[in-house]
Amino acid sequence: MREQDSVAVYLVKSALHSLEARPERVKAMLAEAGIDPGQLDIPEARLPAAAVTQFWLAMTRELEDEFFGFDSHGLPRGSFALICRGLIQEPTVGKALRQCLNYLGLFLHDIRGSQSLRGGQAVITLESSACKPAIRSSAEEIYLSIVLGVLCWLAGRRIPLDWTRFGFPRPSQGADPLLWGPLLEFEVEHTEVAFDATYLDLPVVQDLPALKQFLRTSPQWLVVRFRNESSLASQVFRRLRKIRDSEWPTLVDLAREWGMQAAAFRRQLEREGFSYQEIKHEVRRAIAFELLRDERFSISEIAILAGFQEPSAFHRVFRRWTGESPGQFRKRMK
Repeated sequence: MREQDSVAVYLVKSALHSLEARPERVKAMLAEAGIDPGQLDIPEARLPAAAVTQFWLAMTRELEDEFFGFDSHGLPRGSFALICRGLIQEPTVGKALRQCLNYLGLFLHDIRGSQSLRGGQAVITLESSACKPAIRSSAEEIYLSIVLGVLCWLAGRRIPLDWTRFGFPRPSQGADPLLWGPLLEFEVEHTEVAFDATYLDLPVVQDLPALKQFLRTSPQWLVVRFRNESSLASQVFRRLRKIRDSEWPTLVDLAREWGMQAAAFRRQLEREGFSYQEIKHEVRRAIAFELLRDERFSISEIAILAGFQEPSAFHRVFRRWTGESPGQFRKRMK
């Protein structure tokens, strides 16, 4: 975690919901983390990730719940470690995912996750009940971040999402395409995320010594996952998004812009779960999905603008992303 990493204030504000009737404890939790209570009333405020990590740990101790009271039953302290200990015994990411959802279902009663296959994609679907509308978005985001974060760790690599559909209105703080994929929909029946099903066949590469290190740092990676718009990867994404792909700088040139050596630049991206090539791929996906909503562009034009040399290549890749053709997608989104 870098000093400049930051987190949207809504995560802290929503996590305090279970202490609403105990203002003295709210004050104590914020003081322990070094967070100014006044920041919670500024919707666009961002908090240092290190402070939010301390808040995360303090709230876990206070509530004896690793799910922060978002569920009527909760996730007792130590449950996450117990779940991970079981998952490292699984041979593949696919089997680990099914077990992870089963294990969480033993503890949590109000959010249930299930996994299915659709058109070459692995889809995680959430069923939520008895969850206050005001906190549902945070509860579901934290649940998915736990599951996806663990999967990426088990595989030893980032697993990019192709699309995300949230069963609640678009939040005021927006949504990060590097976090939730380039295709985001809101106010659908169920919250779902999807990724290429071939990732299910990846082997689980972690063991018990790696688990001990992971558990020592797990609050940090989960916290930073939330809207870390100041991360290097996010900044690079925005930098490329503003220009045509023919003008994209090399990694060496980008490193020079940030005043870094190329090797250090590359290592920082890797710590955040990305390679430069993966970020370029995410930008192309974002461009494609955005332009498909604009009827002024033909699908062939969109393929070129998104960096594909041939429309046929764009069609093949797009079907892998979504399970449908660009034309079908455009028609459904009208």
